[in-house]
Amino acid sequence: MLTTIILALGLSLGNPSEGVETYNVKVKESTIKWEGNKVGGSHTGTIDLKEGGLILEDGFIKGGSFEIDMTSIANEDLTGDYKAKLEGHLKSDDFFGVETFPTATFEITNAIPQGPDKYKIEGEITIKGITKQIKFPATVTGKGETLEASAEITVDRSDFDVKYGSGSFFDNLGDKVIYDDFILQVSLVASK
Repeated sequence: MLTTIILALGLSLGNPSEGVETYNVKVKESTIKWEGNKVGGSHTGTIDLKEGGLILEDGFIKGGSFEIDMTSIANEDLTGDYKAKLEGHLKSDDFFGVETFPTATFEITNAIPQGPDKYKIEGEITIKGITKQIKFPATVTGKGETLEASAEITVDRSDFDVKYGSGSFFDNLGDKVIYDDFILQVSLVASK
């Protein structure tokens, strides 16, 4: 039985002699920072990775998948009651509905080299059970048994039924408009 499992894993990950390597994300050393903008201001914060990994073939990224802990949404620019109120609102059904959708996922479907350490990443992101295609540039560098990756990703929340305060869904919001695009600054550390 154990031999069958090992053989199946070997087939699914490829033959190491063919240059396929898996790097697991070190979630405690990796960060995701978010920024949301509204008329007259912005808010920033963090969100935690639950798990993830990158697959390389012959030294180039060929795939990967990541799971994000939506219950970990935290604000960094407010304090006290204001901070707690914003975090609670972001976790509510008005925004990301984390009680129903506690995780979001991202899967790399294509990684196109763009020069030394540079890639155009294409993949599928799932938020609130809705999956959309997304593309963004990324930098990936190797240091021995460790990889470091970084990217700035712009996500349109209206694609994922996050409507609160959106000028795409509501008229006459005036200075209460919250812009649809939010920015994720991702910094990953992964090891074999």
